[in-house]
Amino acid sequence: MRYVKLVFWLVILSVVAGFLHYTLPQRDIVRVVGTEVRRVDFGANSLFWAGADTGQDAATINRDVRFINAVRANGRVIVYRNEDTGWGWPPYFKLDSSNLQTEAADLVSTQADPRWVIVTHYGWRNEFLSIFPNAVGVRQVDSPDVRLIPYFNIIVLISLALFVWWVWRLWARFHERRIEPIVDNVSIAIDHADRRADSLRERFLAWLGTWRGKPRV
Repeated sequence: MRYVKLVFWLVILSVVAGFLHYTLPQRDIVRVVGTEVRRVDFGANSLFWAGADTGQDAATINRDVRFINAVRANGRVIVYRNEDTGWGWPPYFKLDSSNLQTEAADLVSTQADPRWVIVTHYGWRNEFLSIFPNAVGVRQVDSPDVRLIPYFNIIVLISLALFVWWVWRLWARFHERRIEPIVDNVSIAIDHADRRADSLRERFLAWLGTWRGKPRV
């Protein structure tokens, strides 16, 4: 039973950690090498794509999607999608994907004369599932060695930890004040019932003993 509980909580922790890692903003320092618009047919991976641009039909099974192609400082390529999130989840309230595409196009540079850009995004890149992180902002920086401290993520994680601790304390107090007395009362009642049953059994055995001790006529 102990291992079942351990596996259960590990699964819960993995799901929560994956959800937070996908949803919280991440930042990459890259060199934008191009922007494009491609027609995308959605299938089993549609969960990892945002809805259509605000004002367009969200029920279509395919649509044009904006992409931002970039290269990291170590030479590895990364491709971002550029979709509106609207008023849905995650709550980035992104309504300006057209403007962001223009900003990214204006920051395109070459390897000989690089312009380094911070791309803020959420989501994952998976080539097997054909999913891309969604860019939500771009900003030029002087070099790829800029130190990025995720203050927002730190605040969110600390706030979440405090909330979990607060809920746990509430549950501990509720358990101590409400549940434990009930459990104690039930245990006391069971003990009384056991003692009463033992007493009745002893009396019954004693009564049988009186009959066994009588001589036959």
